[in-house]
Amino acid sequence: MATSAEAIDAHPVDVDSLVYAHERSLFVIHVLLASLFWLLVVVGTLGIALVYVLFIFLGYLFAQSALIAWIRGNGVRITAQQFPDLHARYVHCCQALGMIDPPDAYLLNGQGVLNAFATKFLGRYFVVLNSNVVDALGDRPEAINFYMGHELAHVRRKHLLWHPYIWPATILPLIGAGYSRAREYTCDAFGRACCANPEPAVQGLVALAAGEKRWAQVSLPAYFEQMKDTSGFWMSFHELVADYPWIVKRVARIASPSEPAPSRNPFAWLFALFVPRLGVGGGAGGMMIVVAIIGILAAIAIPAYQDYTVRARMTDVVNTGQRASDAVGSYYDERKTIPQTLEAAGFASTSPSVRQVEVNQRNGVVKVTVAFPPLDGKTLLFVPSLDENKHIKWRCTSQDILPKYLPLRCR
Repeated sequence: MATSAEAIDAHPVDVDSLVYAHERSLFVIHVLLASLFWLLVVVGTLGIALVYVLFIFLGYLFAQSALIAWIRGNGVRITAQQFPDLHARYVHCCQALGMIDPPDAYLLNGQGVLNAFATKFLGRYFVVLNSNVVDALGDRPEAINFYMGHELAHVRRKHLLWHPYIWPATILPLIGAGYSRAREYTCDAFGRACCANPEPAVQGLVALAAGEKRWAQVSLPAYFEQMKDTSGFWMSFHELVADYPWIVKRVARIASPSEPAPSRNPFAWLFALFVPRLGVGGGAGGMMIVVAIIGILAAIAIPAYQDYTVRARMTDVVNTGQRASDAVGSYYDERKTIPQTLEAAGFASTSPSVRQVEVNQRNGVVKVTVAFPPLDGKTLLFVPSLDENKHIKWRCTSQDILPKYLPLRCR
C-alpha cells in the first residue's frame, strides 16, 4: 500500500486556481439576492421576523447537535493511533489544501452507501468517511484522498458557513442548482489536488457510479462515450434542476479539465426556468413539488382574488351610498326635513353594482342594495345623526355583509 507521503505532495497548492469558473460569480449573485431578501423581511415585518429566525436557528441547532452526537457516538475518530494510514492521508491532504486546523475526521458505517460528507456545528467542522468508500478502494487507497479533499473543500471554501445566509437565493430556478453544481466541480478539483495524478481521483468517482465491486472493471473510454447522451433534452433538463452534475461529466472533467463538456439542449434551459431548487436532487421530485406548490398557491390565491374583486366592486357601492347620503344631507340642511325620495334630493344611481338605493323618510337611513354575487340582495346602510352644529353626519354599516368585504370605515 502506498503511503500518504508517497501519494501527496505536502506543499500547499494554489487553491484559488482550483475554484470552478462560475462558482464565484454565482456566489456573489446569491449574496446580493439573499441580502435583498433578508432586508425586505426585516423591514417588512418591522424586525419581528428575526424572532422567528432565532427559533428556526435553535431548531436547526438541536437537529445538527443530534447529527454530531450520532457521528461521535457511532463512528470511529480517525487519529494517529486509530487508522494511522487514513490519518496520514488526511493530514497530508489538509496540508496540501493549506488547512492549518484540520476538521475532526470520522469513519462511519455507510450501510452500503459510497459517500462522504462534511458538516458543521457551533464553529467546529467535521469530515465523515463512510466505511464502504474505504473498503471499496482498498486496492487503490490513494483514491480515498479524492474523497477527503472533496469534503475538505466544502470547509476550505466556507460553503457550510455561508449556506444559512444565502439559502433564500438557493431555491431560485437555474442559479440555485447551478451554484450547487459549481461547488461540486470545485470540490472535485480540490479532491484531485490531494492525489499525485488524476487517475486516483477518476477511480474514486467511478466507484460512485459503478459500485464498490464493479468499478475497477469499468472501461473509461466506453464510459466517456456516455457523455454524448447528456446533451439531450431530458438529461439536460434534469441536470439543470439537480444539485449534482452527472457523474460521467465529473469524471471527464477530472480526466481532461480542458476538454469542453457537451452543450445542453436550449429548450431544457427554458423548462428548467420554472423549477425551483428544493433540495430533492432531481427534476421529477422538483416537478412534483412545483405542482404541489401551484396547487397550494391556487387554493390560496383564487379565493383571495375573488375576495379582492368583491371588495373592488364594494368600493363602487360605498361611493354610491356616500353620494346618496350627501344629497340627503344637503336637502336636510336647506329644508330641515328628510326627502320623501332620493330623486327629490336630486340623486339618481347609475352604478351597475347597485340594484336599488332608497331613503327612509322616518329616520333618514339610506339603504343601498348590492346587485352582484356573492352579495346579491345584501344591503349597506348609511345611518344619520346630528352633530353639535345640527348637521347630519353619517355612519356606514351593514347587518348582512361580512366585514372582510367592507372598507374599514364601514366595519
